[in-house]
Amino acid sequence: MDISENKVLIANRGEIAIRIVQACRKLGVGFVCVYTAEDARSGHVRLAEELGGSACLYRIASYHDANEILSVADTSGATAIHPGYGFFAEDYRFARRVTQRERGIIFIGPSWRVIRELGDKINTKRLARSLGVPTVPGSDRPIYAELEAEELARSLFDFQTQQGIKNPLVLVKASAGGGGMGIEEVHDLDLFRSVYRRVRNYAARQFKDEGVLIEQRIRDFNHLEVQILADRNARNIVHFGTRNCSIQSTGLQKRLEVAPGFDPASVVYNFDADRLLEDIIRHSLALARKVSYDNVGTWEWIVTREGQPYLMEVNTRIQVENGVSAAISRIKGREPSDGTDLIAEQIRTGLGDPLGYTQEDISFHSMGIEYRIIAENPDNGFAPWVGRIEKFSWNPAPWLHMHTHVPTDAPYDIPTEFDPNLALGIVWGKDIAEVKQRGLEFLESLRLEGSTAKGEPLQSNLAFLKKKTLDILKF
Repeated sequence: MDISENKVLIANRGEIAIRIVQACRKLGVGFVCVYTAEDARSGHVRLAEELGGSACLYRIASYHDANEILSVADTSGATAIHPGYGFFAEDYRFARRVTQRERGIIFIGPSWRVIRELGDKINTKRLARSLGVPTVPGSDRPIYAELEAEELARSLFDFQTQQGIKNPLVLVKASAGGGGMGIEEVHDLDLFRSVYRRVRNYAARQFKDEGVLIEQRIRDFNHLEVQILADRNARNIVHFGTRNCSIQSTGLQKRLEVAPGFDPASVVYNFDADRLLEDIIRHSLALARKVSYDNVGTWEWIVTREGQPYLMEVNTRIQVENGVSAAISRIKGREPSDGTDLIAEQIRTGLGDPLGYTQEDISFHSMGIEYRIIAENPDNGFAPWVGRIEKFSWNPAPWLHMHTHVPTDAPYDIPTEFDPNLALGIVWGKDIAEVKQRGLEFLESLRLEGSTAKGEPLQSNLAFLKKKTLDILKF
């Protein structure tokens, strides 16, 4: 069936819902959007109504309710569901239910088997080790017994001490987690049990799996990613380069991303950066082939100051930062100067189109930065701010993409039910100097004003982003 005969239900909100709508329009594919009462004034609702009329909008009680999502799919005649990121994006049970029900629907993402196989950090580590892919020292199977977990933590503390590390640390991670959630660090073995219990209980509530991963805490590192895309038969698997996501909040949530992951032409490293990027791409593709990966995904890596890479996890979904990789890549030289549309590629291949190109057809140009603009206070542990946005504007530029669900022509109350993410600003330039200059120019032009009900002024991370622009791609 021609992909234009499909109708995609967008089971998400905000800027990612907007970008999926835009990609569907580009591909000539129909779409349906859902929204909650709190999101009635969101930009994704406005855009959906403008492009598709009220018939393509369905109000639901919660984005977390699978029954409600599937009911909308049936009522609207949707043939596919795009989960975006968050919510059901990495829920293999939901993906399995979508595809195996009596009226089967396409899940736009990897197959549920792949999500299940790579969604568990411990299983991913085991698979990686079988291929000789370097992973962080620690457990390679779920640990449910407290005494066993404590014994492993003790061995990791001892190992670091033997290596001459003065202040050893151990990470306690929910094995089914992702996006920085369900992770705590322990610096004192005497505190390990309480942290272990807390993470285990969180994992049970949030992910319905008490499995915990115990790992050595690697310090003084950069966080890199490899962007992968494959078609449904998993025979054609390509990459769209690397990203550096090292600038994060205190809660390990990304705030600024750069593509490519290193810039040895401008920054001095203690290792062969070009070779390292080639290595993590090669390892990522090897694991993708091993599991017959069949859609978009991201391989996340830690790279130490000495140039030692460790695979952390695989995110089996489109990621927030896909746009910065897209901005610097071209397919067969045919893409516009502002890059590739990876969301459109994900939808197209997810609906069954062949990839239609090989790695040799993908080229990379310039450098890009993605800024996550958030209502928060970086000086207070990145505490979220909630209130009314009264003014939001910026200077358009040919080297800038802005993705936002926040209206620029009317006040907008930030829903308390969701994280106060406001926009993604993606800039690109020919080299690190130009992209920094453009990034600062964009941030300086941005006007973001608002207040709480008590008249307290809006708090944002704009000053943090300006400061960190000067430090991109450094250790």
